[in-house]
Amino acid sequence: MADEKDELQETELSYDQKKEIAKWFLLNAPAGEINYVAKDLKEVLSDEEVYNEAAMEAFPVYNKSHMICLEMPSRVGDVIVSSFSEITENEYLDPRTAQVAIVDHVKQICSKVRPAYDEELPSSYIEEFRSALDAEIQRYVSESYPKGVSTVNSVKGKDADGPGTDFELVVLITARKLSPQNFCNGSWRSVWHIDFQDESQVLDIKGKVQVGAHYFEEGNVELDAKKEFQDSTIFQSADDCAIAIANIIRHHETEYLGALEVAYSKLPDNTFKDLRRKLPVTRTLFPWQNTLQFSLTREVEKELGLGKNSIIDYVYVVSVYLLYKPRISSRYQTFCANAMNILDFLKLQKAPMPGIEPGSPG
Repeated sequence: MADEKDELQETELSYDQKKEIAKWFLLNAPAGEINYVAKDLKEVLSDEEVYNEAAMEAFPVYNKSHMICLEMPSRVGDVIVSSFSEITENEYLDPRTAQVAIVDHVKQICSKVRPAYDEELPSSYIEEFRSALDAEIQRYVSESYPKGVSTVNSVKGKDADGPGTDFELVVLITARKLSPQNFCNGSWRSVWHIDFQDESQVLDIKGKVQVGAHYFEEGNVELDAKKEFQDSTIFQSADDCAIAIANIIRHHETEYLGALEVAYSKLPDNTFKDLRRKLPVTRTLFPWQNTLQFSLTREVEKELGLGKNSIIDYVYVVSVYLLYKPRISSRYQTFCANAMNILDFLKLQKAPMPGIEPGSPG
């Protein structure tokens, strides 16, 4: 008994280890699901102190990386929580309304607002470019993203009083579709850096799009797709620059979304088949077009030209397995693919399946 107690004591996690594990789970929660993860995590930990410290450290990082959008009091507007709008740990600037939102990260609410100070806002020269671009991006987002939110922040050279100085604006676009009652959530996040280079009269544009989706009905499937872009245009007036930048962003994001749609429309027919080699060791293509018409115990042998002794053990196991599957047709292709993979593994040598004696009645 003493040895068992010593072993348990040696494997017990330290306070810091528990906290880091808890933070990992919180930070890796899919879009819109951190509160569900936090609730379960709190019960599993059974340690209020560890949970509170982990939550205080993880929630601000999660909220900024996911660019969550919070409604400000009195319906003043919405603020995007991000590192580009961060003034202090709990204060975030909304340049469109010139308001600073005070945020409770763990509760994910905006508790109050205050007017932004002059030093927190860009100069009138930079604001001309920022507001013009903000209006064009707003128009694009309203047309393309249901419930999408955008903002344009000045991150470099915001105190410039006129031409002759480089400055940088950052466009943030975030949109989420949360439907936990239907077991699916998704988000779109894009960040575009626009570097206004006065000397060369060029705008250098760099963007990054991140798409996340989580489907968890009777399973757990998650998409995390990322894409980076680079483009440029000429330095013009504020309005002309805004139109050119918005068109570039629209072009790249629309093209990327179209590429995703095409890729996933081909997923069942092409990608899944490409996961296994083209031909089994028999060098014979599997006739996918007739899978629903096969009798597993008769037609596989005929179509693949295999000897009965090579496959009889596995065919028998699959046949028994199918007796417990009421919707056989919808899963038939998967069973055939599994049969082929195992036959490849066995190299067509007769071998007993684990736990079942060849020729036994099951």
